[in-house]
Amino acid sequence: MQGPTEPLPSTPRRRGAGPESSTPPPRTPRPDHGTGPMPPPRSEPPVRTRSRAARVGRVALALVSVAVLLVTGYAWTVYSALNGNLSTSDVLAGPKSADGATDILLVGLDSRTDARGNPLPRNVLDALNAGESDGESNTDTMILLRVPDDPSRPTTAVSIPRDSYVNIPGQGKHKINSAYASGAAAERARLSAQGVTGPDLNRESDDAGRRLLAETIGQLTGVSIDHYAEINLAGFAAITTAVGGVPVCLSAPVDDAYSGARFPAGPQTLEGAPALAFVRQRHGLPRGDLDRVVRQQAFLAGLSHQVLSAGTLADPAKLSDLLGAVGQFVVVDPGWDLLAFAGQVKGINGGQIEFRTMPVGRSDLSTPSDGDAVQVDPALVQRFFHDLATGPAPADPSAPAAPSPSQLTVDVQNATSRTGLGAAVQDRLDNDGMVPGTLGNTGSRRSSVVTAATAADADRVAQALGGVATEVDPSLPAGRVSVVLGRDYTGPTSSDGSSAPSDAAKPPGDDAPDAAPADTGPPITADGVPCVS
Repeated sequence: MQGPTEPLPSTPRRRGAGPESSTPPPRTPRPDHGTGPMPPPRSEPPVRTRSRAARVGRVALALVSVAVLLVTGYAWTVYSALNGNLSTSDVLAGPKSADGATDILLVGLDSRTDARGNPLPRNVLDALNAGESDGESNTDTMILLRVPDDPSRPTTAVSIPRDSYVNIPGQGKHKINSAYASGAAAERARLSAQGVTGPDLNRESDDAGRRLLAETIGQLTGVSIDHYAEINLAGFAAITTAVGGVPVCLSAPVDDAYSGARFPAGPQTLEGAPALAFVRQRHGLPRGDLDRVVRQQAFLAGLSHQVLSAGTLADPAKLSDLLGAVGQFVVVDPGWDLLAFAGQVKGINGGQIEFRTMPVGRSDLSTPSDGDAVQVDPALVQRFFHDLATGPAPADPSAPAAPSPSQLTVDVQNATSRTGLGAAVQDRLDNDGMVPGTLGNTGSRRSSVVTAATAADADRVAQALGGVATEVDPSLPAGRVSVVLGRDYTGPTSSDGSSAPSDAAKPPGDDAPDAAPADTGPPITADGVPCVS
């Protein structure tokens, strides 16, 4: 068993980050990492009468020789060392189905252990401004990377907002960032009862959390996840330092005590603990976690450019530091042949990776036990991921146009004990442009349902209510929709008690930024450094 993780530098550097930063110390010269043979003695100066073509040919031959040396010598050596030192987790169960892409789940974990289950030293956590642990490992970052089989289509990294309200297998509907913690906690209790302790307990519990998270995301997106990679707080900081920092740009200065993010406006280069604070901040941002997602995308675009650039891949010292950080802090699935994957993506440069956000709805969805969450339509999410790999399906010219909200009259029946729920839901649909119909109470029932004469009409209302089940009843008049609110209803304006929903207390005309479906904006690429909130 490997011993405790070595501490990171206690004062990671931030370069170009404004007057409050002290001048960084000069970078310590790196040791010679060369492993190949000594170069041959320099040849005599060329005879001046040799042709220019001969000189060009000799230079080309030298370049090819260097490339061969790197690939067959140093690069193979470091790859072999990394491959033998990587931590693996048997995350992905069952056969993989061909869905037009290689799909990789990338997870950033708020974890206080390294890849082998050893606790991170207190001084490392303090240097990273990690704060106190609540005993659970929550997923701060979830990105599904789609590498299409069709090389003409771009590789896309899709961020999944951590507050997305989704079905977690065996748990019901909760925020997606709790899937890992739920799976790990259940396994920890089982293993503890069997007397398992220490790093083994941490590692096996985390494996269960990873499996539940991967299953949850696969179910949500309709994607067959091929590979898994996970990194924790210390690993993220170490990788940013290994590549020499990452360029970012802020549209306004920030000062956040929760994350330790204190940066001026404008371009700057971040590494270590400041880089971690940059991607973790969500307090004080206009859209909270959704703005943090954009921060992470901009940062990862810059990191991708740094890693894929010749300045990193052709620098043995940087590459060695990078692979060392990966080996110490990254967990991957055991079936991932990294060398083969590198060959698959060798033609990708930073500008060919798009960073996008999974489509989501409202960010003020009230839930019974998870507070406000981000609304998600699984059908829309699955179409989005399908289109990334193969393009949108051709439109059916015979398909009817989606109904306009003003063409729908909605009757609402409250089948719960929550006084005022029906009126609040009808008000919400009225605000969405639909015509209020009848309103009343009915006998208690568990399940909510939306019924209409056509599937399109029912789907339009169901989506506005957070994905309620639908039924088609051709006997209903065209444009007339029936909504029955059951005890399972957790859509917009619902609340856990009998009091009026929180949006009812908003003054008329109060259109808070989080009261509308989220605008995920255009994709971010590594071509340039975008300024973000």
